[in-house]
Amino acid sequence: MEKAVGFGKELWNRVQKDDVFGIAAQLAYFFLLSLFPLLIVLISVLPYLPITQEDIFGIVRDFAPKETMSLIENNLNEMSTRNGTLLSFGVLATLWSASNGINGIVRAFNRAYDVPESRSFLVARGVAILLTISMIFVFVVALLLPVFGKQIGLLLFNGLGLSDEFLSLWNMLRWLASPMIIFLIFSGLYWFAPNKKLTKVTVLPGSIFATVGWIVASYAFSYYVSNFANYSATYGSIGAIIILMIWFYLSGIIIMIGGEINAMINKSKKAHAE
Repeated sequence: MEKAVGFGKELWNRVQKDDVFGIAAQLAYFFLLSLFPLLIVLISVLPYLPITQEDIFGIVRDFAPKETMSLIENNLNEMSTRNGTLLSFGVLATLWSASNGINGIVRAFNRAYDVPESRSFLVARGVAILLTISMIFVFVVALLLPVFGKQIGLLLFNGLGLSDEFLSLWNMLRWLASPMIIFLIFSGLYWFAPNKKLTKVTVLPGSIFATVGWIVASYAFSYYVSNFANYSATYGSIGAIIILMIWFYLSGIIIMIGGEINAMINKSKKAHAE
């Protein structure tokens, strides 16, 4: 119990020292700038994949507040028809723009680990772009699991002679793609983003915290907005944007705290090793 209290106090001190809430506000701004470019890139690869635009909306809809979904869907539909769907220089430029949010996370994690950004501007931005592409890849794989999950399960079932219970379990597990994709994305961010060599194991605590915390916070905020808050009455037509910014702000706080947890554990292990 004392260790848990001590850990909580140290974490809170780091949150204050590293200005987590201020950085989360900056991340919310970068997330807003990155959201539509990132979705445009996803839409651009749809003609080459057996998934639809609605599949992408389905995963976003699971966590985003309802009031923001019409804003996202309407703007994305308009931009996708205006920009086309072929991969081109325009989409590459969009990737650069979409990496702004990841680039902000890279700087924030470097601050959590107290390490300077020794990589050049192009290298650091290249890392952000690669992480963005990796996020898209993992996201697409998660979308494909519900599409091909049944066929894969049947193949395993017939080839290995497994029981009916296994097939039922497989059909249930393949719909857990959303939490899996969130966990993988957070793990990749915590592992590769900081300018510091880390192992897979050291990033797991922050990844688990961020995954659970983000899902719970998203559902709780969505419930609050749907049942108690009326941002449209206060902010008028920009109410949906305000909701989206608050959701991004909460997400930024959770991502940053996950990074602080990993940095604390890393520092503690280093101190014990010495």
